[in-house]
Amino acid sequence: MMKQTIQERGTLLLAFVAGLSVNASFSALFSSMVSFSVFPIIALVLAVYCLHQRYQNRTMPLGLPAIAAACFVLGVVLYSAVVRAEYPEIGSNFLPSVLSVILVLWIGVKLRARKAAGVEAAE
Repeated sequence: MMKQTIQERGTLLLAFVAGLSVNASFSALFSSMVSFSVFPIIALVLAVYCLHQRYQNRTMPLGLPAIAAACFVLGVVLYSAVVRAEYPEIGSNFLPSVLSVILVLWIGVKLRARKAAGVEAAE
């Protein structure tokens, strides 16, 4: 059971990094305010490749794809909030910040529910 939770956390972390990298790559390529860097593109390719390998080699437990999608969206929204805080000319970061907090709370609730369900299933 412990190995499975570590693998699930790795999947969620990879989904978060993929979300950050998607928005960072898009900003680096298409925004004149954000300086270009090749590292978000490299991180995106590696994260998507690792996620693909996990998908091919292991079955995802029930409920994990929704949490992984939420982690991906959290990465996208969180990067947007950080960029908007750094460059206020782009716009306010209020909405991305609020969405980030809501997503973190939702992910936390879902992970606690999965943990409680896993404890009940183990007993």
